Amino acid sequence: MGGQAPVVQRVRIRYAKRGPLRFTSHRDFARAFERALRRAGVPIAFSQGFTPHPKISYASAAPTGVASEAEYLEIALREPVDPAALRVALDAALSPGLDVLDAVEATGGSLPDRIQASHWRIELPEVEPVALGQAVAAFTSADEVLVERMTKQGRRTFDARSAVIAIDVINPSEMPSGAPAVPCAILELVVRQVTPSVRPDDVLSGLRVVAGLEPAVSPKVIRLAQGTLTAQGAIVDPLDADRDGATIGGR
Repeated sequence: MGGQAPVVQRVRIRYAKRGPLRFTSHRDFARAFERALRRAGVPIAFSQGFTPHPKISYASAAPTGVASEAEYLEIALREPVDPAALRVALDAALSPGLDVLDAVEATGGSLPDRIQASHWRIELPEVEPVALGQAVAAFTSADEVLVERMTKQGRRTFDARSAVIAIDVINPSEMPSGAPAVPCAILELVVRQVTPSVRPDDVLSGLRVVAGLEPAVSPKVIRLAQGTLTAQGAIVDPLDADRDGATIGGR
């Protein structure tokens, strides 16, 4: 009869990239995740054709070198599983630093459609908070901040200002780890998902354009959240809709 087993369940997963593993490229993570699926004995479904591939869909992966607490993917399964047990098994099969945080059964809708914005934190060593505050004030007062970046379509010029919903300077002493030993300015921003995407390095380029802010040390960037954007500017975990759907459906 041939062909692959049909998909009977889809599971959506939230995972983190932490510490040195933030330098894992998307391609390297994809390979590591496929190996983890095999080690964990996950009944992943495969595509049709001469070279079947595991059915995995990724949503808005963070750039290489950026840490994240909110990366998302969806897998298709040929046998039903308990999402909680799946999370534990996959987390154990991946290297520490690639951590599976949550897993829920997909109840409908499109996962990428729920990724409307991201919340970022950028730590800027050897930058004074006052200098960062002045640069942010210049950025927010500008109607447009044009930056350049090389994309797959070549070098593009685009507005980094219009996608930024919120941008704030955080007092380092308010951080859970307390004030750092060296001067460090901390920036938090919420950026709307647009095309081409506006990344944290684009916002830093914008601060350089409007205020000449040029950090001497490479920044540390972490994505804190991504998901659906509310009218109040808050970000809702995209998996919440699946949990709500499961409750409504009585599963």
